[in-house]
Formats: sequence, C-alpha cells, structure tokens
Amino acid sequence: MRLLHRRGSIAGIILAALVFAVISLAIAEAARYAPAQLSITLETDPITSFDDRDPSRTRFGGLEFRGGLVLSSNNEAFGGWSGFVMEPDGEHFIAVSDRGSWLRGRIVYRDGKLDHIVDAEIAPLLGADGAPLAKKGWFDAEALAERDGILFVGFERVEQIARFDYRRDGLAARGAPIKVPADFKTFTYNKSIECVAAPPQSSALAGTLIVVTEHSLDAAGNHRGFLLKGDDATRFSVKRVGDFDVSDCAMLGDDTLLLLERSFSLLGGLGMRIRRVPLASIKSGAVVDGSPLIEADLGYQIDNMEGIGVHRNAQGETILTLVSDDNFSVLQRTLLLQFALVGE
Repeated sequence: MRLLHRRGSIAGIILAALVFAVISLAIAEAARYAPAQLSITLETDPITSFDDRDPSRTRFGGLEFRGGLVLSSNNEAFGGWSGFVMEPDGEHFIAVSDRGSWLRGRIVYRDGKLDHIVDAEIAPLLGADGAPLAKKGWFDAEALAERDGILFVGFERVEQIARFDYRRDGLAARGAPIKVPADFKTFTYNKSIECVAAPPQSSALAGTLIVVTEHSLDAAGNHRGFLLKGDDATRFSVKRVGDFDVSDCAMLGDDTLLLLERSFSLLGGLGMRIRRVPLASIKSGAVVDGSPLIEADLGYQIDNMEGIGVHRNAQGETILTLVSDDNFSVLQRTLLLQFALVGE
C-alpha cells in the first residue's frame, strides 16, 4: 500500500503521522529476527515509473530511473531492511534488518530492468558464540558495508560495529566487535550509526571505515562523522542541510562518498536525497558538504529509503540500488529502486 500519493494532501499528512506513530511503537517491540538460515519466496510487483505525475519522465537530477520492485513475503522476519550491499555482478545482494536478520538474493533482469528475485534467504546475525546477536540486544542493525568479502554492520542503541567474514562463512559468519571510540556512547539514542562505508584498497582512505550519524549532531548542528582505522579515530562533521538526516551511505569509486538521506514533516511527508561528498574533503575537524544527485518527495515512488548499494553494469554504467525500510508496517512498502548515474 502506498504511504502517501501526493505531497501536501490532508489525508496524506494524517496517514504519515499515523505511520510514524507505528514506528515509535515498533521501537519498543522485541527483535523480530530470523530463527535460522532458510530460503524464502519473495513476491515482486514492478514499478515502471518513478514520477507518478509524468510516467514518461526518466531523468531525475543526476540520475536516470531504471526500474523498481515492490517486495513482499509471508515470512514474519521479512522487513525492516536498513543496510544494503550490491555485489559487483549487479545481481547478488545482501541486506540487514533493524531486527537482526540478513537477507540475500539474486536479481533477475528483463531488458535491463529489475524483474524478480530468486534464491532469497534470510538468517539471524550471529555473535561470536554462534547465538543470534538480537538475543543480547544487538538487533538494531542500521548500516552495512563490504570490503574484500568482509561485512561491517553498524548497530544503533548499543553503538557498536561488528565485523563478519562473509567470504569465508556466508550467512553463518559470526560477528566480532571492532574497536570504536568511547564518545560513541554520547550519540543520541536511536539516531546514531546509519552510515558505515569501507573505502576500497585503491582509495586514499584504504583500511579505514567511514561512519556518519543519523541525527547525533555536533555543537553547530551538523552530523558527527568518524574515520576509524585500528586504534585511531579521526573526527569530522557532515553539514546538515535542511531537515534531512542520514539513513545510509556507499562508496562511489575510490574518491566519493554517497550519502542517502531522508526527511519527514507533517506538512511535507517523507523525502529522500542523495549527496556526493568528496573523500578528499574528509579531514580532522572538517565540516564537509556535497552536491545533491537527486531529491524526491512522496509525489515520487519512494518510501522510508534506508539502504544504498553501487555497482557497474556490463555497459560500464554506474548503477545505484536503493531499498526502503517498511518498519514492519502494513502502511509502508519494501521498495527496490535502481538508477543510473548520468554524465560520468
């Protein structure tokens, strides 16, 4: 079901308020994680246009819409996807749920557009002892990054990052916490680690993790950011622009960080934005900013967009894949959207 159809409508405003009331209630619920690794069936409905007002339009800012799917499943652990990684082949993906589950699958394309998902599996995120991390309160997985087959998952509420050897162990990988600065404990509750990115070995920031908070702000009202490398932590800030907060991030090549952002207000409903931040600007004490690639409201086919992945297709185009977090609400949808970067 669409959350809203048109920005500014009174009915839409009321519905948006109800959705966020549901979200608030959901925060208090126990983790709804997969009990074991198992195969599931995903139902898919196509999204043929991004702008409902002009279905023929394909260009949006610096991106070109390449299609989308509405995903659903009767498995009760399906939903809440808040971090997303696309593998280099552009078909296989993995996501994390904010209730403590993995989801992986393979995208099948038709005429270059998303058609359906096969080989879908879910599994619980495991701790070092082999038990689900959700059992110890580490269920709010909000960020996901990959480097050389190692997955890094950022957890809100406990303010930790865990390392999983996915290349070796797949969905049975056990998470090992990495060292994080003590000031992670000063983050705003439930508004902290939403962006974790792992620059590739070809990058000037090779070996580091980039962390940006959702709405844990510095004294100037900007998002707090960190570069983590071993025992070292470099602190910087990302300029907060408008009412947008960070919901995920991904590397674009070896020199650019893409920030996925969302906004919400009773008057405007939900919004989505993607900004590009040059890695060269990220230095100790810096306040970095970036140019927007796209900005969209609920007149477009968006929901609570929380995950972003990047790959290059066979034609050499850079493809961005976005996923939404439905918060396990019947009023929201799990969307998978793809865009091509224009004018590289």
